[in-house]
Amino acid sequence: MRKKLQQTIKPLLKTFLALSLVLTLALSHADGALAASGGRIGGGSFRVPSSRTYTPRTYAPGGGGYYPGGGGYYPGGGFGFPFLIPFWGIGGGFGGLFTILIFLAIANFLVQSFRRVSSGQTEEADYTTNSPVSVTRLQVGLLAQARDLQNELNHIAETADTNSPEGRAEVIQEASLALLRHPEYWVYGGGGTQQARLNSAEAQFNRLSLAERSKFSEETLTNVNNQLKAALTKEALPPSDELDNPTRLITEGPGEYIIVTLLAATLGKFEIPTINSGDDLRQALRQIGSIPSDKLLAIEVLWTPQAQGDTLTSDDVLANYSDLRLV
Repeated sequence: MRKKLQQTIKPLLKTFLALSLVLTLALSHADGALAASGGRIGGGSFRVPSSRTYTPRTYAPGGGGYYPGGGGYYPGGGFGFPFLIPFWGIGGGFGGLFTILIFLAIANFLVQSFRRVSSGQTEEADYTTNSPVSVTRLQVGLLAQARDLQNELNHIAETADTNSPEGRAEVIQEASLALLRHPEYWVYGGGGTQQARLNSAEAQFNRLSLAERSKFSEETLTNVNNQLKAALTKEALPPSDELDNPTRLITEGPGEYIIVTLLAATLGKFEIPTINSGDDLRQALRQIGSIPSDKLLAIEVLWTPQAQGDTLTSDDVLANYSDLRLV
């Protein structure tokens, strides 16, 4: 009886072990598929240079003033009407002409000051470790047919100057333009802005960067702080290999998408719209691409896949970019 039971169970155990092995192999291939090669361009510094701090010249009230028109020294005169009174009717034509010139200078000063105030600018831009910083992440998912975009990003990485503020501003502008030129391939969009203080903004920026970079199997092309590095690219597997390995076809499928991420840390208040449509995405790309160099602390442009023959499937997007929305 026992022998007959063993003979019945033994084939079942073999079948179970075989199924377990197949499932293990399939799942291991699926885990490997949820990562593709990536490219990265970046640079910047969260140390504000001393040139950003400017203290305007002031005139202390109650100070003495000297009258060039012959009025002598007037204690407590400062810069104002007491300074101008001696010019009226004193000193002849020279005094009158000089007074008119001073009035013109004062009028010009007041007009320029009014323009600066009305446009939101101030003469004193004193940034400290407690200054506000905006850390923005903008992501675009495109159909894989936008292969020209990958070539454009590769070219930017190979030629960019990421060691200067002007060069970094040009990188983010060119990357935004490359995306704006391919609206017919847009499928997904997402992102947002987080506010931080200057002393904690770098950590916040690095967290976002590491989160995106961890989704790559490897970084095959990088230009960070003018250090250009390129890994050997993997060639696409031939059709015969795919036919010999049907599990790979099931778990990976064809390459379907390209994901591009723009990261920017800017001084002061900056915010992109919530991405709910193609128009929102277009506006956000224009905003992030027009950030001036003197406000831009650090940038990163990341995209996947980068290597030729690499794939990013719909399953990959669902697994790693689940917060993106259809546009």
